[in-house]
Amino acid sequence: MNTPTRRAMRMAWAAVLAWAGPAAAQWDAPLSRTADWEPPQAADVEAEALEWLNRHEPDDAARARFAEVWAEGEPAVETALLEKVAHTFALVNPHAAELVALCASPRVHLVPPDQAWLMDSGADPFEANNLRLLLGRWLAHEEMHDEALEYLADLQPADVVAPAALLFYQGVAYHSLLDKDKALAALDRLLDGEHQSPRRYVAVGRLMREDLAGVRPDTLDHIARRMRDIRRRLDLGRAGEKVRRIEDGVIESLDKLIQELEDQQAAAAAAAGAGAGQGGIQSGAPASGEQILGGKGPGEVDQKDLGSGADWGSLPPKEREEALQQIDRDFPSHYRDVIEEYFRRRAATEETP
Repeated sequence: MNTPTRRAMRMAWAAVLAWAGPAAAQWDAPLSRTADWEPPQAADVEAEALEWLNRHEPDDAARARFAEVWAEGEPAVETALLEKVAHTFALVNPHAAELVALCASPRVHLVPPDQAWLMDSGADPFEANNLRLLLGRWLAHEEMHDEALEYLADLQPADVVAPAALLFYQGVAYHSLLDKDKALAALDRLLDGEHQSPRRYVAVGRLMREDLAGVRPDTLDHIARRMRDIRRRLDLGRAGEKVRRIEDGVIESLDKLIQELEDQQAAAAAAAGAGAGQGGIQSGAPASGEQILGGKGPGEVDQKDLGSGADWGSLPPKEREEALQQIDRDFPSHYRDVIEEYFRRRAATEETP
C-alpha cells in the first residue's frame, strides 16, 4: 500500500471509529468505603443564605422574595437547594442574576460569557463556590467539558451545598475527556456516599465507572472515544492547537495498531515459509548465527509517515476517493456516508476563518 493511500486509510479508519460504539468494558467494582463528605441540612443552608443576604443590606422587596423562594418547601433533591441559594444571590447581585438566567436556558453562543469574577480571590466563598457549581453543571449539560472543569476541578464537597452534584459533574467532565484517573476518583467518592446521593447520580455514576474501568490506551475503543471528543470539539467550533494535538495522537495510535497488524502478518508469513522449507532452511531447524538467509527482496522498507495536523480531513480528492473506495470494499455501505460527512465537516471547519 503506497504512503498516500496508507495515510488516507488511517484517516478513514479514524472517522469510522468516531461513530462506532465502544467495546464492552469490564467493571472492577470499588471496595466499599465510608464517604469523606456528607450533604448539609436544608435548614442550615437556609440560615447561611439568610445571613449572607443580611450582610448585603437587602431592601424589603428582596427580603419578601427571599421568603417566597425558601417557602416552597424542603428541596426533594440537592440541586433544588443549590438553585434556591443561587436565586438568593441573584436578589442583590446583578452578576449572579445574569448567571442564573444564563444557566436556566440552552446555550446560544459557542463561547459562553466570561465569568472570571467567580474566580476572584476576594469573592465571597459561599456565593462564588456555589455559583461555580451551578455554572459548571450547565456547561457539562452543554457538553463544554473543558470549560466546566475550569470552574469545578478544584472544588471540594464541603465547599458547596450540593456535594453529590459536584462529584457527579466532575466525573461527567473527566469521563468525557478520558481523564480516567480523575474521573474514577470523583466517581468513587460519589459512590462511597451512595446512601446519601440522589439515586440517578448513583445509577449513572456506576455506569460511567464501569465504562471507564475497561478503557486501555491505544486500543480501538480508546481511539474511538478520542475521535468522538474531536467531533464534539469541532461541533463547538474548537479547531485550535489542542484539537490538533489530539488528532496527531490519534494518528500515532492508529499507526501503532497498523504496524502491529503488519508485524503479525509478516511473522505468520515467515512461519509459513519456514514450515515449507523455503529459502533453503529446513523446517524446524533454526538458522545458525553465521548463516546468511536467502531471499530476493531489495532490503528496503517504507519510511513511516505519522501524518500531520494539516493533512487531517483535507486530503486531495484522489486520495480521499481511494479511501472511500476501500471503505466500500471492506465495510457495509452506510460507512461511506459517515466518512463523507466527516470529511465535509472537517473541510468546513478548516475553511472557517
